[in-house]
This record gives sequence, C-alpha cells and structure tokens, in this order.
Amino acid sequence: MNAPRTEKIEKLLKHMVAMTCHRDQTLLDVSIIAALQELASAKQVRSWEIYRDDDELLMRQRVSLDGSDIVTFDENEVAELPGEPVSQHPELVSCIADHKLQIEETLPDGSHRLWLPIWLNDRISTVLEICNPQPYQENTMRMIEGMLSVYRNYQSLLDYSERDSLTGLLNRKTFDERFAKLLASSPDAEDKKGEVAAERRHPAEIQEHWLAVVDIDHFKRVNDQFGHLYGDEVLILVANLLRSSFRTQDRVFRFGGEEFVVLLRSTTLEDALKIFERFRINIEEHVFPQVDKVTASIGFASVSNQTPVVILGHADQALYYAKANGRNRVCHYDQLVESGQLMSEKSNESVEFFFDQP
Repeated sequence: MNAPRTEKIEKLLKHMVAMTCHRDQTLLDVSIIAALQELASAKQVRSWEIYRDDDELLMRQRVSLDGSDIVTFDENEVAELPGEPVSQHPELVSCIADHKLQIEETLPDGSHRLWLPIWLNDRISTVLEICNPQPYQENTMRMIEGMLSVYRNYQSLLDYSERDSLTGLLNRKTFDERFAKLLASSPDAEDKKGEVAAERRHPAEIQEHWLAVVDIDHFKRVNDQFGHLYGDEVLILVANLLRSSFRTQDRVFRFGGEEFVVLLRSTTLEDALKIFERFRINIEEHVFPQVDKVTASIGFASVSNQTPVVILGHADQALYYAKANGRNRVCHYDQLVESGQLMSEKSNESVEFFFDQP
C-alpha cells in the first residue's frame, strides 16, 4: 500500500473516531463534513436540516465547510434561520420522493453537486451536500457510502438517546441540556430593559422565549377507569397534538407521567397566549378512543436571565394555579403576580415562596 493512500485512510479513521465521540448534532456534522471533504477533495460540503412548516418542506443550513473555512450554527441559531424551500432544488425533491440515498447533478458552471439524504426509520431530517468541480469516481462513492453508514447509525443512536420511548418526544435529560443552551443564547433581562427604553416599545410587542408546563387533567382517573394501555394511548395522542400545535423551531419534551414541557421561541406575549390557548382547545376538542374527552392545564413563564430552576418553578406555579382554579386553562406567571392572584416573596436566603392571594 503506497504512502499517500495509507495517510488518507488514517485521516478517515480519525474522522470516524471523532464521529463516535460526540453527543451533539453540530459536532457530529462537523466530523462527517470534514471526512467527506477529505474523501472527495470537495470544494464545498454542507449539512442541512430538513423540516416541514405548514406542509411545505424546508431546509436550513447547520454546518458549512468551504475550502478551509468552517461555519457552524448551534441549535438555537439554526432555529432562528429562515427556511429555504426544498422545491428550489428539483433533483433533491426527486431524490426524497423516490427515497433514494443519493443523487448527483451537474450545475450550470459545469461543477457537480451530490445530495445525500440521511434516512432514519423512513424519516428524513438531514441532507448533506457536496460540491466539486469534477464528477465523483466509483471508488470514492463507495467510501462515501461507508462513511455515511457510520454517520447514519450514530445519528440514529443519538436520536434514540434523546427521545422518550413511548411518545417519541424529546426527553427530560435532553431538556436540561437544550434549555441551558437556550438560556446562554438569550439576552439578559437588563439588555431587554435597555432596548425597550431606547425603542419605547410596548411590552406586548417584545419577542421573548417562553417555557410552558403542560399537565393532562385527571389523568389518574383515565388509568384507573380505562387501564394503562388506554392511558398510554392518550399520552401518545397528546404528544401528536403537541407536535402539530407548535412550530418547527419550538421544542416539546415529555417530563414523565402526564407532564410535558414546551420551549416556545421568539414570540410576543400576546402570540404566546394565543398559541397555548389554541393547543388547549385542540386537546379539549379531540376525541380520544374509548376515553372520549380529555383536557389539559398549562402554566407558562418567560425565559429570563434567571436560573433554570427558577424559570421552571415559575411555570410550574402558574400550572398549579390553573389546576387549583378550574383546570383546562392557560395561566401566565407574571400576569398572575401582577394581578395579585399569585404572590411571591423572597426570604433572606433568596429562596422564593409562593401562595395564592386569598
């Protein structure tokens, strides 16, 4: 075996090892993109997130490697990017429609583009793009397919570790990681105050992130009266309604039991209230097999510069108030405090205590 080929294989093995070291989608993408550039001597390699919004298939960039320059977007940055219609790329549309693993096209300037959809259980969430001046040789394609198999398998393991086994929603462990990242990317409350003062905007016009805790009302009665199989079916159907009621850039988690958490990104308080109320109505109007009707209570709070425990506590307290005052309703923590329906006081140890206004 000649020295250049040995060196190339050693580099590829390093990329494969790097892929299996990551528990983060962005870092995983960086590893596969670097490996593909090495394999194909590519001019440009990019990874794209594929998603649906209002029944339109869209794509937005996660990682790009152009020459030696690599550009990455973390999950929160990607969520804020506008989507590009997949329909702008007819060859990719055809590849996805036919459930193919790859398709090559020749661009107007004579260069070649290779699309590589990543399929996980008949579902596509990632596509890789390789651009090169020359067509791809058969031996190069075989090596690319091998690298993609490793990437696909590891992405599947990563996806499985992040999801609740019953509902398929993101799990509690994943929430802790992603909420911490969301807080790190959010502007400080003081910066928000300065921005509001400078622009003289009404608070209702300010776009913020929101955290909501959702709890199925009287879920124990469902299990007791109909059995756990029907109880599980209710949880699965509620999870489906959560997916369809919120946007792609939002995140939905199952915390365990009948409790779910929603991270609602970049919207005003007025719109947040409308979105959560719409979801509440979706649950109320849905007919569940055997069980018939189910309702849910929702408490939510703004994602500020406070600790995750405090923010989650605020949403949880709003939920408690909703359940203690009729259930099947949406309650906003700050509105409850401002109206005097809920009060909070801090002790000298800076621990918050909550109680209802009599």
